[in-house]
Amino acid sequence: MAEMNKIDRSLLEAVADLHKVPEGAYNIRKNGESLGRSSSANIQIESKTDKPGIDIRVAPGTKNESLHIPVILTESGMHDMVYNDFYIGEDSDVLIVAGCGIHNCGDQTSQHDGIHTFHIGRGARVRYVEKHYGDGDGKGGRVLNPQTVVTMEENSHCEMEMIQIRGVDSTLRDTVATVGAGAKLVLTERLMTHGDQVAESNMTVTLDGKDAVTQVISRSIAKDDSRQVFHPCVIGNAPCRAHVQCDSIIMDHAQISSVPEIRANDSEAQLIHEAAIGKINGDQITKLMTFGMTEEEAEKVIVEGFLQ
Repeated sequence: MAEMNKIDRSLLEAVADLHKVPEGAYNIRKNGESLGRSSSANIQIESKTDKPGIDIRVAPGTKNESLHIPVILTESGMHDMVYNDFYIGEDSDVLIVAGCGIHNCGDQTSQHDGIHTFHIGRGARVRYVEKHYGDGDGKGGRVLNPQTVVTMEENSHCEMEMIQIRGVDSTLRDTVATVGAGAKLVLTERLMTHGDQVAESNMTVTLDGKDAVTQVISRSIAKDDSRQVFHPCVIGNAPCRAHVQCDSIIMDHAQISSVPEIRANDSEAQLIHEAAIGKINGDQITKLMTFGMTEEEAEKVIVEGFLQ
C-alpha cells in the first residue's frame, strides 16, 4: 500500500469506513492510479487491458468475505472514469464496499464516473454499499456520475445501499437491473443536497422470472436552493412482486420531483408504488426542544434520523 496523507485517510474513512488497510481483498484508487491492491484466495482482482478498471471474480461457494474498492480524488480538474465488472460465483456470500470521495481545493471541476456491472450467479448473496462525499474549500465543482448494471440469476439475493453524504455539487445516477426467477433485489438510496446542488437518479428494474421480487426505497433531503429528480421504474414481465417507496423532506427554497413508475406485462405481477414529499413536522421540532435542544439542533437530529 502506498503512503497516504491526512486527506486520503479522511476521504477513505468517510466513504468506506476505512481506518487502516482492510482485511481480505481490496483495490484503492487515487487520482486515476492504484494506491493499493490485494486479492484473496477466493476473490481475484485483475486490471482490465482495454480500458481503465478492474475485473473482480468471486469463486463459487465463497462465504463471509469482503471486498473494498473505494476511489478518491484530490486533484482539482481531474476527470476519472473507471469500468468495474463483478463476477459473483454461485452460492457465494460477500460484502462489497465501494464509494468515492472528492477533495477539491482548486477552481476546476473534479469528476468521477464509475460504471459498475454485476453478474450475480445462481443462489449467490451480495451486499453492496456505495457512499459518495465531497469536501474542500475550492470553487471547483465536485461531480459524481455512477452507473450500475445488475444481472441476477435464479434465487440470488442482492442488497444495494447507495448513499450521498454531502458535498457533491452534481450527480447523475443511473441504475439498471434484471432480476431472474426467485431472486430478490433491494435498492436503497439515501441522499442529501444543499446549496445549489443538483441530483438526478434513474432506476429501472425488470422482473423477468417467476417469483422475482424487488424493493426500491428512496429517502432524500433537499435544502437551500438544491434540486432533485428521482425516477424509479419497475417492469413486471412474470408473476412477481415489487414495492417502490419514495420519501423526501423539502426545506428552504429547494425543489424535488419524484416520478415513480410501475409497468405490468403479466396478469400476476403485483406492483406497488408510494411517493411523499413534505417539510419537517413542526411538532417533532417542538418536542425535541422541550429536551433542551435549540431549533437548529432539533432539526439536525430529525434530518440525521430520516436518512438512517
